[in-house]
Amino acid sequence: MSAGGGTRAIIAALLANAGIAVAKFVGFLVTGSSSMLAESVHSVADTSNQGLLLLGQRTSQRAADRDHPFGYGRDRYFYSFVVALMLFTLGSVFALYEGIHKVEAPEPLESPIVAVLILVVAIGLESYSFKTAISESRSLKGGLTWWQFIRQSRTPELPVVLLEDAGALLGLMFALIGVGLAVVTGDPVWDGVGTIMIGVLLGIIAVILIVEMKSLLIGEGATPTELDTIVDELAAGRVERVIHIRTQYLGPEELLVAAKIALSPGLSTEEVAQAIDDAELRVRTKVPSARLIYLEPDLDRTPTSS
Repeated sequence: MSAGGGTRAIIAALLANAGIAVAKFVGFLVTGSSSMLAESVHSVADTSNQGLLLLGQRTSQRAADRDHPFGYGRDRYFYSFVVALMLFTLGSVFALYEGIHKVEAPEPLESPIVAVLILVVAIGLESYSFKTAISESRSLKGGLTWWQFIRQSRTPELPVVLLEDAGALLGLMFALIGVGLAVVTGDPVWDGVGTIMIGVLLGIIAVILIVEMKSLLIGEGATPTELDTIVDELAAGRVERVIHIRTQYLGPEELLVAAKIALSPGLSTEEVAQAIDDAELRVRTKVPSARLIYLEPDLDRTPTSS
């Protein structure tokens, strides 16, 4: 993911959610709808989340220093993990609490048409944000399904925004259904039911994000396709084979590669150095994110078949 592409999607989501949060809160003050209150808190959380993603992008660009010789690329993973926690605590837990309270002690809605109009406008704004995130993600997704992209992406921002926007759209639908049923049936308990549905939805999305961001924060290696490419590029020229290899993403766009390689026998010191330089160049040409490459020449001790 290019930094610019990710930033554009994040800013689009931030502006949309900030506007929606204000509109929803006004709707809650007018109608007293718990669905509207839950959705306004959800949008406030989302707006804060986009701010954290932007902060993570900025702090991750700090230069490496003595304490952090591999740089600060994982700041983007850290702040994305915080976003997932906030989505769970500020979004899911609050919505569940408010929904259960409204089911146990339902209150009639006032001016429900205002809530409906605000929700319809919010759906339009969220659709714009979601469309932007999808557009920015297509070039990275390639032939993967959207679920595979979310699970396998080593860049956190776009999967986070995609899931947030998808959750926001479904949440708005649940709120619309809750308010609509409350109006049609005259029973305000449906507003609380819609709020509970929003809480469950946000909880599911938050757990998915927490699991994925935790995995990235701990450290994930190259994707299977990237690893195959790296091994193929290493095992060329005067490199006879890759004895073993380890990879790890130090940040979304910085891959560490450490490998022990078997070189052709009888090479001079200069030829060994040149073979290693050539192997590094081949890998970086095919996998630009492989910025840190450490190669150790060794003897191939693989038993030969008799």
